[in-house]
Order: sequence, then structure tokens, then C-alpha cells
Amino acid sequence: MQLHPGHKVGLTGANGAGKSSLFAMLRGEVHPEHGDLEIPASWVVAHVAQETPALAIPAIEFVLDGDVELREIEAALVAAEANHQGELIAELHQRLTDIEGYSAKARAAELLNGLGFSQAALQQAVSTFSGGWRVRLNLARALMCRSDLLLLDEPTNHLDLDAVIWLEGWLQSYRGTLLLISHDRDFLDAIVNHIAHIEQQTLTLYRGGYSDFERQRAEKLALQQAMFEKQQRKVAHLQSYIDRFRVQATKARQAQSRIKALERMEMISAAHIDSQFSFEFRAPIAAPDPLLVLDGMSVGYQDKPLISNIELAIRPGERIGLLGKNGAGKTTLIKLLAHELAPLSGKRVEGKDLNIGYFAQHQLEQLRPDESPLQHMMKLDPLTREQEHLNYLGGFDFKGDMARSPCANFSGGEKSRLALALLIWTRPNLLLLDEPTNHLDLEMRHALTLALQDFEGGVILVSHDRALLRATCDEFVLVADGKAMQFDGDLDDYSQWLNEQRLKEKQANQVVASDKPNKNDRAQNKAERQARIAERRPLLKELEQIERNMAQWQTDKKACDEQLNDTDLYTSADKSVLQALLKTQATLTQQLETAEERWLELHEMLEAMPTLD
Repeated sequence: MQLHPGHKVGLTGANGAGKSSLFAMLRGEVHPEHGDLEIPASWVVAHVAQETPALAIPAIEFVLDGDVELREIEAALVAAEANHQGELIAELHQRLTDIEGYSAKARAAELLNGLGFSQAALQQAVSTFSGGWRVRLNLARALMCRSDLLLLDEPTNHLDLDAVIWLEGWLQSYRGTLLLISHDRDFLDAIVNHIAHIEQQTLTLYRGGYSDFERQRAEKLALQQAMFEKQQRKVAHLQSYIDRFRVQATKARQAQSRIKALERMEMISAAHIDSQFSFEFRAPIAAPDPLLVLDGMSVGYQDKPLISNIELAIRPGERIGLLGKNGAGKTTLIKLLAHELAPLSGKRVEGKDLNIGYFAQHQLEQLRPDESPLQHMMKLDPLTREQEHLNYLGGFDFKGDMARSPCANFSGGEKSRLALALLIWTRPNLLLLDEPTNHLDLEMRHALTLALQDFEGGVILVSHDRALLRATCDEFVLVADGKAMQFDGDLDDYSQWLNEQRLKEKQANQVVASDKPNKNDRAQNKAERQARIAERRPLLKELEQIERNMAQWQTDKKACDEQLNDTDLYTSADKSVLQALLKTQATLTQQLETAEERWLELHEMLEAMPTLD
């Protein structure tokens, strides 16, 4: 495989195919057993660290550490200023300008904001963040690095939808070479221009996005007629579901979106015909209508409502996707529906025989590590024969010895599959799914999408996987500004809504920044003045040092020029003194020219800063 600068490549393949091993080789952590790996020696390779030390430094400083050269220049400047090395100081400041070092903090703040961090969190110590937020910090730090090659392994796993959309835009404008492992087909399609697929220990490079790759692979597999016919039977399930909504005017827009999803699924169906996953939801025992009604309900924490006056009625067959920015309350609403949070006010009416199936990442921790998938199934349903349980687990790729192995050493994806298998076996009539695709690969996501299409009960879904949302949900509820309201639009409309919200926030921050401080607020006025003084101080200090150096160099040069006016120097047989003076004169002239350029730059920078009035 040969990649060129600027290529953006999605790396795909089944779990265990070798994707992470390939990344480790590119990072220099393992070496090829044979063959050659050639990466330009000058290239900077960036990747997301797996661990985050519990540091006391602010989040924004941790992210700035991702630009190693920036930090090296800053340290060298401190040393050069302490040693009064004027020429070196000028060179370092020039390099800072070249790498846009003066705007580095603003870029770091933009990265953190895009990944969901609030303005206040920028100064929060790294050690105070939870594991998921530390993963985001590591991602921001990798993006801060001015890399030539960026390696990203499942970067969206701990992100919500708005952060995924932001990251997608950032990677689209990334100038370097990108190698991306992801199980999010929409994310891949929006970013990559090549797919490197690992299959049967062979790496094949395909041109185009993930959908292009699926089509090319589908054409090969479609030749196997028996497999293709099997896939068509699954697609027929989708068609029967679509037909139910095609004629309902109230769902016309969502139905059109679902029809497009079906057309796309038919087109790519053969690419997944050889998937190791095959399962479906068992029919619910009962189907009360409505399943669940929330009437004027409020929910929050410590008697403070996060979402107020919730009006929601969920009926069998309805698929509702929850949208909203990070922290708006999507997971809180799911927990309220799941009875894991008590309401602050309002009324809850449950249909007779309501059976809720709730999936969230924290439930993976409730798996018993010393027990196998089969033992989990036997305890869940001891009356069913062991072989029937084994057949069912096989659909989730727990086959052979794996079905009888303790799940302590299972990967995140394997634990998610087991949790889903246990949930589906309980025959729920209302599914509450909070990021169900985290750690699931593309094949398992495809199988889950097909199973949800044929599910007869109600679904409430929170996911950053837009392909799953598009193919599953008929309507959306937007959680924002303390409310949960029906969203009249699709995911493209939601993306536009997010952009509008970011623009409003940016404009609001600019208005706040431009407002003059209240005359009565002396403390705020003093703090802002001190901040401006602190911003100007290093420039003024450097300016004073340059002026002192220039005065000394001018004195030295004047003395040197006077000595060079002596004609005896040019007639003397010994030219060493003349050569030394000429060399000194040239050095002083160069130092003065560099200092004058920097002196002008500093004055321009100071003039551009806000005044101290």
C-alpha cells in the first residue's frame, strides 16, 4: 500500500484483523517482520494516547502540550531572555510567528469547545475530569499537534452527536495525511477518500468513501447467489416496515428519510451477507397502547429541574431519536423513562404489562466477570434448553469456546454484544437505548439496524451514529433550553440547527467581550485591567531588552567603524585584525537589522491590543 500526503484513509476490517497492530507499527511500537515501512523522517506523527495522568494543570495547558515545538520554543525563550541572548530571542519569536504560536491558546480553546467543554472547564485541572472526558482531552491534544500523519482509532466512541459533527468538520479541513479507524459509516463517508480494508490477512486499498467500498465489495459477493438471496429476505423485512408509514401524512418527511435508508441498504446489502452476526428481537408478550405517557413531568438533580414540563406519549412501533447538545439532558430523560431517576413533578402512566429494556454503557459493569455468556443466559432463563441458548448466542458471535469462557477478559465490543443479547432475550416492548453502538463494529451495527427495523415495540434512541438514527427513527425529540420538544426536521436540519446555535453563542461572547465593564464593578474592572497588563508585559519586557541591546550594538558598531577608518589596517601585512573587525562589523549590522524588524513587530502588536483606559 502506498499513501500520499493529504490522503484520508479509513481503515476497516473485522475485530482482530490487525487494525490496531498496523497503527502500532506506524507509531514505531512494533516492527515489521519482513518487508519495508517507509515514512518521511521529518514527518510528525500524532495519535490519541490511551491513558491520561491525573495532572493538576488546567485542561487548556494539557492540550497546548500537544504542540511539542510550541512548548520547546516557549522554554527556549525563557532561557534566552534569562541569558540576554537578543539574537536568539528574535529568531525564536520569528519561529513562533511561523507556527502561529501567538494564536495557539485560542486554537486550543476552540478544540475543547468543539469537543463539548464549557468555557469554565478550560481552566479546570485534568485530574478532576472523568474517564470519558479525559479521552476527549487526549483527542484534543492529538488534534493540537501540527502533525503530518494523524492516526485516530475510534475517535467518536466517547463523543455525542454534536461533538461528532464538529469533529467531522475539523477533519475535513485537516491538511495532513489521515488514517482513521471508525465503525461509523456516515463519519467515514464524510471524511475519507480511500478505504484500506483488511480481510483474510490481506490489506486492499479502495478509492472513494465507505459507501463506495461497500458497493465494490457487494458486487463481488453478489455473485454468490445463495448468499444474495438470503440478504434479500432481510431487506424484505425493511420493506414491510416502510410500507406501514408511506401513506401517513404526519410521518411523510420521516418516511421519505426511511425510504432513502432502505434504498441505500438494498444497495449495500450484499457487502454484509457474510457477517458473523444474525439475530432478531423476539416478539413482545404484550403490546399496550400507549406504552408509556409522561404528563407535565419535570426531572433534574437536587430539586433543580434540568428538563421541565415533559409531554411524551410512546406507542408500539414508534421510534423516537433524542437530539440535543452535550449536557442538555438526553441521558437524564432516558433515565427518567427507565425509572432510574425519580421525577420532580408531573404524572407517569404506564401501560399494562409494560416491559422496559434499558441499555446504557454503565450496565456493562453489571456483567459478572467470572461467568460465561452461557451462564448469564442460564441464570436469566433457566427453563430454556442449553443448546437453544447456545444457538441464540451464536447470532452475537459467541460461538464454541467463547460462549463458555468467563467474560472478564472480553473487549468492550464483546461486553456490549453480550449486554444486548441479554436485553433482547427479555422480550421488551419498550427499548431505551443510550449509545448502543459504542464499541460495536460495522457488521454488528448493521445487524442491530436490521433487527431494530423489524422490532414491534417502541424505541427511544440516543446515538452519535447517524446511519443508525436515519435507518431507525421516524421522529426526533430535541432536548434543549430545559425542554423536550418534537423536532420538525431530519438530521441534516439538526446539523444546521447546531451551526446556528454555535454562531449565536459566538456572537453573544463577542458582545460580552466588547461591552465596557460596569463602573460600579471595580473588582471586574481591576481584573480585566490586570489581564491586559499581563498580556502586554512580556512584549514590553522584550521591547526594553531589544532597545538596550540595540543601544549597545550601535555603540560597538560605531567604535568598529572608527577603527576600520584607519588606513594602516589595509596596508599592514598582518590582515588578521582587519578580518576580525570586518567580521564584527558584519555581525553587529545583522544583529541591528534583525532587532529593528522585531522592534517594529512589537510596536504593531502593542498598538493592536486594547488600551488600558
